[in-house]
Amino acid sequence: MKGDRVEIVVDAGDTTRTYEVVASRAGRRVETAVRRGVVEVSEVTRSGSIVRTARFMANRVLALVEQPVPAEAPGDGRPLREDPHT
Repeated sequence: MKGDRVEIVVDAGDTTRTYEVVASRAGRRVETAVRRGVVEVSEVTRSGSIVRTARFMANRVLALVEQPVPAEAPGDGRPLREDPHT
Protein backbone atom coordinates (compact mmCIF):
# COMPACT_ATOMS: atom_id res chain seq x y z
CA MET A 1 0.00 0.00 0.00
CA LYS A 2 1.38 3.41 -0.90
CA GLY A 3 3.10 4.93 2.10
CA ASP A 4 4.19 1.66 3.76
CA ARG A 5 7.67 2.16 5.22
CA VAL A 6 10.40 0.04 6.68
CA GLU A 7 13.27 1.64 8.59
CA ILE A 8 16.51 -0.31 8.95
CA VAL A 9 19.13 0.73 11.52
CA VAL A 10 22.56 -0.72 10.72
CA ASP A 11 25.78 -0.81 12.74
CA ALA A 12 28.43 0.99 10.67
CA GLY A 13 31.39 0.51 12.97
CA ASP A 14 31.68 3.56 15.20
CA THR A 15 28.21 4.90 14.30
CA THR A 16 24.81 3.76 13.10
CA ARG A 17 23.10 4.44 9.79
CA THR A 18 19.39 4.51 9.12
CA TYR A 19 17.92 3.46 5.80
CA GLU A 20 14.31 3.69 4.72
CA VAL A 21 12.39 1.79 2.04
CA VAL A 22 9.02 3.31 1.13
CA ALA A 23 6.22 2.07 -1.13
CA SER A 24 6.29 5.04 -3.49
CA ARG A 25 3.25 4.43 -5.69
CA ALA A 26 -0.32 3.20 -5.31
CA GLY A 27 -0.62 -0.59 -5.27
CA ARG A 28 2.93 -1.20 -4.06
CA ARG A 29 3.92 -2.71 -0.75
CA VAL A 30 7.12 -3.31 1.20
CA GLU A 31 8.13 -6.86 2.12
CA THR A 32 10.91 -8.06 4.41
CA ALA A 33 12.72 -11.39 4.42
CA VAL A 34 15.63 -12.85 6.37
CA ARG A 35 17.52 -15.56 4.47
CA ARG A 36 20.93 -17.09 5.08
CA GLY A 37 22.26 -14.23 7.14
CA VAL A 38 20.93 -11.48 4.87
CA VAL A 39 18.01 -9.14 5.53
CA GLU A 40 16.16 -8.15 2.33
CA VAL A 41 13.66 -5.31 2.18
CA SER A 42 11.85 -5.06 -1.17
CA GLU A 43 9.30 -2.76 -2.76
CA VAL A 44 6.86 -5.01 -4.64
CA THR A 45 4.08 -4.29 -7.18
CA ARG A 46 0.59 -5.80 -7.08
CA SER A 47 1.64 -8.50 -9.53
CA GLY A 48 4.61 -9.48 -7.36
CA SER A 49 7.38 -7.90 -9.42
CA ILE A 50 10.21 -6.50 -7.33
CA VAL A 51 10.89 -2.82 -8.05
CA ARG A 52 13.91 -2.39 -5.77
CA THR A 53 15.63 -4.29 -3.00
CA ALA A 54 17.89 -3.28 -0.12
CA ARG A 55 20.12 -6.00 1.36
CA PHE A 56 21.95 -5.91 4.68
CA MET A 57 24.06 -8.42 6.60
CA ALA A 58 21.82 -9.72 9.40
CA ASN A 59 24.55 -9.51 12.06
CA ARG A 60 24.88 -5.74 11.36
CA VAL A 61 21.16 -4.92 11.57
CA LEU A 62 20.29 -3.37 14.94
CA ALA A 63 16.60 -2.64 14.28
CA LEU A 64 14.02 -3.32 11.60
CA VAL A 65 10.90 -1.20 12.06
CA GLU A 66 7.86 -1.81 9.86
CA GLN A 67 5.47 1.14 9.73
CA PRO A 68 2.34 0.32 7.74
CA VAL A 69 -0.06 3.02 6.65
CA PRO A 70 -3.10 2.99 8.97
CA ALA A 71 -6.23 1.61 7.31
CA GLU A 72 -8.98 4.15 6.83
CA ALA A 73 -12.69 3.70 7.34
CA PRO A 74 -14.51 3.68 3.98
CA GLY A 75 -16.72 6.70 4.59
CA ASP A 76 -15.29 9.13 7.10
CA GLY A 77 -11.55 9.09 6.30
CA ARG A 78 -10.49 8.40 9.89
CA PRO A 79 -8.00 5.62 10.72
CA LEU A 80 -9.53 2.36 11.95
CA ARG A 81 -8.60 1.27 15.47
CA GLU A 82 -8.93 -2.00 17.31
CA ASP A 83 -11.12 -0.48 20.02
CA PRO A 84 -13.58 2.19 18.77
CA HIS A 85 -13.94 3.67 22.29
CA THR A 86 -10.31 4.78 22.63
